[in-house]
Amino acid sequence: MAAALHQAHYLADEPLATAAWLALKLAKPLLLEGPPGSGKTALAQALAQALGRQLIRLQCFEGIELAQAAYDWQHARQLVALQAAPPEQREALAARLFGREFLAPRPLLQALEQGAGALLLIDEIDRADPPFEAFLLELLGEWQLSIPELGTVRAEQGAPLVLLTSNRSRELSDALRRRCLFHWLQRPTPAQEHAILALHLPGLGERLRAQVVDYVQTLRADPRLEHVPGLAETLDWARALQALQVEGWPDAPPLATLGLLRKQP
Repeated sequence: MAAALHQAHYLADEPLATAAWLALKLAKPLLLEGPPGSGKTALAQALAQALGRQLIRLQCFEGIELAQAAYDWQHARQLVALQAAPPEQREALAARLFGREFLAPRPLLQALEQGAGALLLIDEIDRADPPFEAFLLELLGEWQLSIPELGTVRAEQGAPLVLLTSNRSRELSDALRRRCLFHWLQRPTPAQEHAILALHLPGLGERLRAQVVDYVQTLRADPRLEHVPGLAETLDWARALQALQVEGWPDAPPLATLGLLRKQP
């Protein structure tokens, strides 16, 4: 698993690679928690690439509803079909209005229908409301969704691989945690960040790579900083310095580029 992720440009240590491998082999959802910028979403993207699965992403937010996450009914099509049907056929058509023909799958249902060919990323589950979290329990525990008008839809093509991410902005329920494997992602150590830069930007000079990592690590330790730069920002900054043909600095990095890291005045 670690080697496959490396091919997808993601460096995973043994505990993380083991958690991902077990999620795949045991057909269990994997809950990834950790600070923003620690590589949780990137892991899902790399896993989908490494396993040759379609990535289906559900971005959670406060107030997310069933119609946005699981399924919705195509009410306009239902109305048009009723209006276009001859009078003698309308009664029979009305009985089919809440069938698969008029069902619009959203990410959760799409993942169930694709089964083992899909990787479902439920991103930032901690942003969603607790009632939505409770709705997920049937999917995460039994690989099925109950649709009142239609019945129960099950994963007939095998279980999708499911990753949930959380920045821990609120505590998740015990019921959700019981259904998932768990891994905590820390921000990378200096050695890990060196390796990540070398993997993604092999043309970056050794001196510049060391200075980038040292500066970013120092910045993350500053308690006055409102926005702590993550891995994506480290890579963006390194690419910007490379584009500007910066090879290093004697005292401080170029001031004009620091907005890529600090994201604040």
